[in-house]
Amino acid sequence: MITNTVSWSLGLCSNKSLDLFESPVRPLLKSDHRPFSHRPICVLLSRSAAFTRIPFSRPSPQVHTRHTPGTHPAHTQLTHSSHTKNTHPHTQPSPDFQWLTQNTHTKHTKKYFYQQVHGSARISNGPQKVRASVACQREYLPLPSAVRLFMQLSNEQIRRYSRHLILPEVGLAGQKKICSTSVLCIGAGGLGSPIGMYLAAAGIRKIGIVDFDTVDFSNLQRQILHTTKDVGRSKAESARETINQLNPDVEVVIHNTRITSDNALDIIRGYDIVVDGTDNFPTRYLTNDACVLLKKPNVYGSIFRFEGQASVFAPHLGGPCYRCLYPEPPPPGMVPSCAEGGVLGVLPGIVGCIQTNEILKLALGAGTPLIGRLLLFNALDMKFREVKLRRDPKCPLCGDNPTIKELIDYEMFCGIQPESAQPQTNPDEVSVQEMKRALEDPKLNIKVIDVREPDEYEITHVKGVPLYPLSQLGNRFTELDPNQQILIHCKSGVRSLKAVNFLREQGFKYTKSVRGGILAWSDEIDSSVAKY
Repeated sequence: MITNTVSWSLGLCSNKSLDLFESPVRPLLKSDHRPFSHRPICVLLSRSAAFTRIPFSRPSPQVHTRHTPGTHPAHTQLTHSSHTKNTHPHTQPSPDFQWLTQNTHTKHTKKYFYQQVHGSARISNGPQKVRASVACQREYLPLPSAVRLFMQLSNEQIRRYSRHLILPEVGLAGQKKICSTSVLCIGAGGLGSPIGMYLAAAGIRKIGIVDFDTVDFSNLQRQILHTTKDVGRSKAESARETINQLNPDVEVVIHNTRITSDNALDIIRGYDIVVDGTDNFPTRYLTNDACVLLKKPNVYGSIFRFEGQASVFAPHLGGPCYRCLYPEPPPPGMVPSCAEGGVLGVLPGIVGCIQTNEILKLALGAGTPLIGRLLLFNALDMKFREVKLRRDPKCPLCGDNPTIKELIDYEMFCGIQPESAQPQTNPDEVSVQEMKRALEDPKLNIKVIDVREPDEYEITHVKGVPLYPLSQLGNRFTELDPNQQILIHCKSGVRSLKAVNFLREQGFKYTKSVRGGILAWSDEIDSSVAKY
């Protein structure tokens, strides 16, 4: 029983949730395997300073006063002790719950209690008793209850969000949830562009942008946050300008820096949801680990060529993490980047919109999020597939006995040497100037080949250099002389190194890769060769 010596904070956030005035509300789903729609919410109660008379603009139909014990087995009484008492589930509403009073305070301790709620909650203060009945709700975020209770939308905001407000599943209370949510978008590129724009249009209160790159012409095919005039500008600055033009009510915080193990926790800590719009494995693992350690939902998405995937990693909400799906990163260079493999321009828009949809569902507590599910999309076949995911009990991060309790060196984890440790010159590489000399002087008897794909060769190529696509080299290497010196180039120098290693395995002793590939040739030798 809660006596007059302890003051408890309780408030109502909306007609669909029980909220706590001083504390967040989180679902206790970790060991619950029931469908989300049938899981109880979890209430975090905290001892706090007293407060008096909390007004409500309209009583919630979900809230009822109970004075008569019932027999519903699922109802749990929230008191200072662990004692439970059943209450009847169908008592008529009372105006007593339009406000609550707690006017005593005393010396209190910083102690927190988790208890499950399913059907009713009860608070008592001496002889005065108030019970609140709550329907099963899905609250995925800490709820800033004070903000939501007293937030008022202006007439302009009501017009702006009117199509949300008339949705019964959103309404005024739901829009207030959206307008009080903060999201950190890691990456302002292909995925970050639709995410940032649609979050801003929806009314997300604060959007953080993490990106240290600048806008390039090749970005404009898919990164709709940026325009031609932004080429050369910081992506974070360009994103903030575009978002503010779309919705000036949104606070845009830019982090014009590379996210690393040193700053990730500090950056992520200030946001409710993190959305992963990155394109490299070290940052993906870093984002995942930081989110798990901070108990933040990680809305994941990735794209390649014509395929994309999306999920929500949130072990604190009962699902797996990214490491449960991919325990180990692929070897460096095995998975081509978008710059090497290409991507359909509209694909990041589709996947980014799916990620945004998941963010809004988490903010609203509506629908069934992609927790424990991986959504796969093929744009060519226009097909969606879903793969069930489960938390790995042996996961080193979110398993039963986690061993990762702090952020690590993710470049090393992914097998990527830091720039300081990389040699200044690779003995297997030559410069484009040496390639130029080999082409101009036949007496050197040096053969130069191009290992890009036929479509790339058609875009642009160096005159006089034959094509031996890397994908066909296994069948065509017999056309080459193993005793002749061979220089190999590709687009940027990555695939040519793979070709060098392959040919050496076949007995070729005099093979070298052209550093920088055809891009370096365009920059240093012949600017008429197009860059792509």
